[in-house]
Amino acid sequence: MSAPARPRFSLVCAVYDVGRFLPDFIASVEAQSSGLDDVEVVMVDDGSTDHSPQVLNDWAERRPGTVRVLHQENAGQGAARNAGIAAARGEWISFPDPDDALAPGYLATVGEFLDAHPDADLVACRRLMWHEGTGQVRDDHALRSMFRGSPYVDLADNPDRFHGHSASSFFRLDRIREAGLAFDPRLRPNFEDGHFNCCYLLETAHPRVAFLEGARYRYRVRADGTSTLQTSVRHPGRYTVVPEHGYLDVVDRAVARYGQTPGWLATCLLYDLHWYFAATDSQAKPGRPTSGPLTESFHRLATDILTRLDVDAGMPFVPPTVPLRARLVMEHSYRPDAWHDPFVVLGSLDVAQELVRASYFFTGELPAERWSANGTPIAPLHAKVRDLTYYGRALLHERIVWLPADKTLTVDLDGVATDVVYQRPYGPTKVAQPGQIRWWLNPESEHHRQLVPRHLRIRTPTTRLGRRAAALKDKPQVRERYAGAWVLMDRVHDANDSGEILFRHLREHHPEINAWFVLEKGGPEWTRFKAAGHADRLVAHGSLQWRLLMAHATHLLSSHAENVLAQPEEIAEFTAPGWRFHFLQHGVIKDDISGWLDPKRLETFVVSTPRELASIAGDHTPYKFTTREVAMTGLPRFDRLREVGLRFPPERRDLVLVTPTWRNSLLPPMLPGSQRRPVDRSVLGSDLVRTWLAYLADERLAAACAEHGVTLGFLPHPNLQPLLPMMDLPAHVRPLTYEGHDPQELFARARVLVTDFSSIAFNAAYLERPVVYYQFDAEVMASGAHVGRPGYFDYGRDGFGPVTGTREDAVAATIEALAHGPAPQPAYQARIDATFPERDGRCCARVVARVLETERLRSDLPPVPTPSATDAAALAEAP
Repeated sequence: MSAPARPRFSLVCAVYDVGRFLPDFIASVEAQSSGLDDVEVVMVDDGSTDHSPQVLNDWAERRPGTVRVLHQENAGQGAARNAGIAAARGEWISFPDPDDALAPGYLATVGEFLDAHPDADLVACRRLMWHEGTGQVRDDHALRSMFRGSPYVDLADNPDRFHGHSASSFFRLDRIREAGLAFDPRLRPNFEDGHFNCCYLLETAHPRVAFLEGARYRYRVRADGTSTLQTSVRHPGRYTVVPEHGYLDVVDRAVARYGQTPGWLATCLLYDLHWYFAATDSQAKPGRPTSGPLTESFHRLATDILTRLDVDAGMPFVPPTVPLRARLVMEHSYRPDAWHDPFVVLGSLDVAQELVRASYFFTGELPAERWSANGTPIAPLHAKVRDLTYYGRALLHERIVWLPADKTLTVDLDGVATDVVYQRPYGPTKVAQPGQIRWWLNPESEHHRQLVPRHLRIRTPTTRLGRRAAALKDKPQVRERYAGAWVLMDRVHDANDSGEILFRHLREHHPEINAWFVLEKGGPEWTRFKAAGHADRLVAHGSLQWRLLMAHATHLLSSHAENVLAQPEEIAEFTAPGWRFHFLQHGVIKDDISGWLDPKRLETFVVSTPRELASIAGDHTPYKFTTREVAMTGLPRFDRLREVGLRFPPERRDLVLVTPTWRNSLLPPMLPGSQRRPVDRSVLGSDLVRTWLAYLADERLAAACAEHGVTLGFLPHPNLQPLLPMMDLPAHVRPLTYEGHDPQELFARARVLVTDFSSIAFNAAYLERPVVYYQFDAEVMASGAHVGRPGYFDYGRDGFGPVTGTREDAVAATIEALAHGPAPQPAYQARIDATFPERDGRCCARVVARVLETERLRSDLPPVPTPSATDAAALAEAP
């Protein structure tokens, strides 16, 4: 009997607990327009614990002779694929992932190409990003431009080309076997595909690769973020095994075979490495290591890799999607010699203030600078060094200064006259890809659209209210009513924070300022605000009046900085926003939240303490903001907090106020166009809720509250408030809400305030109320489970009360605080005094003065000293 005909294609899939995705994958294979007559499918079940084996077995029964299922103990994706290689019989082999899908013409497109080009070494297919959450399939993969026009190239002559994704590649099976190639099971969680593809392509000096635009591979971006790639940041192998046995291994193979690293391989490695440096520690997803042996090993391996690659020769071929700072880190940060940009970039210009922002990047020590205006040496008006930190090490620095824009400027760096440029030069690059040609030169490209000033862009409103606002905004009566408006807000749906307090101050002390307050209509806060006598200045968020007001606003001031407040799309659809945004804050910043704030454009950034100021505007911090934006005025809310606090002497303090904050990792994202989040009842079963409920239910705590005649009140963070009615609180605990209560009065009534990581503790400190910290999940929070990362504030060293980690200790500390009396213990009082050296009730006045200052010429003012973290810390530690 003759052997069965050899199939043309073998599809080998490693399967582990993806049962819920398999029907989509199977359907996509079955839907191939070319049929499956010359296809074999080898599904390797890698010890799945879900229903994947049954799904696979059922498919094999329906497709005998086409689908085979292999079962093995769990050994990892690489080992499963290797088992598939051993069992495969096809001429060409590919390794699609079983949570992805193939477009109907996928195999037909590959087959047609191979019919015409039988000499090909590898076929690369185009990845489309399948966003599971929305169901959208988008052509937005970072390497999509490589597939434009379906080029068929010799990589030796095209060092800008590479393909490191085995799931969308087709290989010659015989060559894999002849070379003894296999997937390296050690390479987890990334570069397993890249390593295999590179090793395969190194088998020939002139690898011929087709990049087929029409062969579309649908890469699933899981909505729950559970794919290997999406969770890779937490895997220790990413920082040790992958660099050593992945990147360095292929360099060693290339040098051993050819005496050097081929250009295409250098480009591939630089592209893959850039993902390590695409985000700083402040911007990175939770789980990235920032200290310890793991980071030291990574930096050692990165130095070795980048030293052995000819980075200068390879970087001009790297795809343009690689961001600037990642390029600079790979080019300069692992070299022994200091480096700085050969130019200074003039960026933002403030026409009213006659100030211009200048910046440049450098490594090592700050170069010797000489800034001159009209030939006379000057000191920058505002200046700082921003640290860009990766894996706990400041690999790159950005020098940021503000200079007078009404004078001729020159600069010397390290004694050399340095070019001043108005746009950072693009490149260097040695290739002009079709996508880049269109980006730079097509008048219809997004690049050209961005060059058009905002006020000159043609806007076509798509909503009914947008069209009405566009028609009415230039009416004389509208212009007159809202001329020079100051718009104040807290959240969209509530108030009673710094925005409202500053609004009340303006109404009382500055009737000449055209002040308005914006709030969502219909809720309790709207009713309360109207009853307070401000109905004539209250505007419903989202309304036509709000649109007209914002079209003429000069200043927008808010205690929050989400884009729905600061950059509302409803306004941008019909006019160019012209306001200056002033961030009033709703608490004292103690953590590093630069990853959230740095992308925002803030005209004023209100802070309240010397150390907070130094942590943001000082040298060697991760923030981009300088003393031009950051002002230590104190929060407007502190004025009223001080006033309310004076109304509650010790005998009136009748609350043990428990105020835990939220966890970013627990709650769903905000609803579009709002600051509300969907109610997720599953949070009720979380460690966060269960732990705090156990604390509240403690009998010793209840007895102590009864003994001292105080009420145990529970005031969870506003993001947790919708769940409060669903919590099974003990009878002796009073649920408290922000709506319907005056939160500042609650703080003032506190005999003791108990929190975890909330900046509310600063409110208690401002009022000189005792604080207890209960941080049962401190290690998790430090790894990034919340917004931001640990900053300058150390709870044990700087906190305003004892720090506890267990329920027993938290209860004991609360009871001790009650027994001590209504004032903080002396050691904590000293910390309070150092944190808030001035509590004078003039925060609102200072904020108003600061906002007015932003409208005036500032180029002739004296330089503002850069705040020193060392000086601020010394002040805080002083007796």
